Amino acid sequence: MSLLPRPTAPMPAKPVADRFGRVKRKLRVSLTDRCNFRCPYCMPETPDFMPRADRLSRDELQRVLRLFVADLGVNRLRLTGGEPLLRRDLEAVIEECGELRPLGLERVSLTTNAALLARRAEGLQRAGLDDLNISLDALTPATFEKLSGGRGVAPVLDGIRAARDAGLSLKLNTVVVRGMNEDEILPLTRWAVRERLSLRFIEFMPLDGRGEWSRERVVSQAEILERLRSEFEVEALPRSNDPAAYYRVGSESEIGVIATVSNPFCASCDRLRITADGSLYPCLFSQRGTSLRELMRSGADDVALAASIRDTVWHKDAGYAAHPGYVERPIAMNSLGG
Repeated sequence: MSLLPRPTAPMPAKPVADRFGRVKRKLRVSLTDRCNFRCPYCMPETPDFMPRADRLSRDELQRVLRLFVADLGVNRLRLTGGEPLLRRDLEAVIEECGELRPLGLERVSLTTNAALLARRAEGLQRAGLDDLNISLDALTPATFEKLSGGRGVAPVLDGIRAARDAGLSLKLNTVVVRGMNEDEILPLTRWAVRERLSLRFIEFMPLDGRGEWSRERVVSQAEILERLRSEFEVEALPRSNDPAAYYRVGSESEIGVIATVSNPFCASCDRLRITADGSLYPCLFSQRGTSLRELMRSGADDVALAASIRDTVWHKDAGYAAHPGYVERPIAMNSLGG
């Protein structure tokens, strides 16, 4: 009889939670603050991009991700930017994320503007990507150009088609800003219904890169639904832990609304964010982050790194619901990640 020990399954990770009892299962990781679009609700007018040396190396990135999955209970990763498709090594990053699946990782996702997606969709699928969130703020070319900094909508639509052809699951996200694209709500919905695509409308949040947010420019969840009901039968679906409230529109299609401003979902938030330079932001509205990069580069071991992460998450604020209004901070959305 063999005296060798039997192989055992990995011990379940002790989940990381904040002082309000919210357990964190999802981690959004910015791979770059650079972007080929200039969306006004995200990018400053004159962006000051971080030096490449400040960005986490691939080894540092994988060390952090392994710690979050193996020791802290995170089971979903979302790779963001800036625009993550600007990373030439994106497929390799996704493959390395796949090595964490035996440790408890369930999904690897990507958020992108899709302008560079058409030629890489198949490679991303082969690398192990599970799904995509694609930003699409308008179908009308002139409106799309206004919201993207002069870019065209055609490459984005090509990217969407390529992702579907590659077998990738996808959702579309539309940030609605009054005076810019509220008239796109119905055309986008008609198109999504026809194409059988999942579409989510997002209220304009007070995190824009140019300080132009005001409540008057927020198209609320109630107004979005009113516009949808002017043309479609709309039925509310049971609420889950997803940030979006979903509605059946027509006979089969589902449309979501992320109502961070008018109906915050902070009480059920299970997300954390890491910037491209390795700063951990426990909340989308956090005014400061904890630099995991500096801890690693100063020689901290995994025990010290995990302790710092747990302490940062424990002190996470209640969220936007507790302090509604414009959020001033030194980091813009292109650096924090969507």
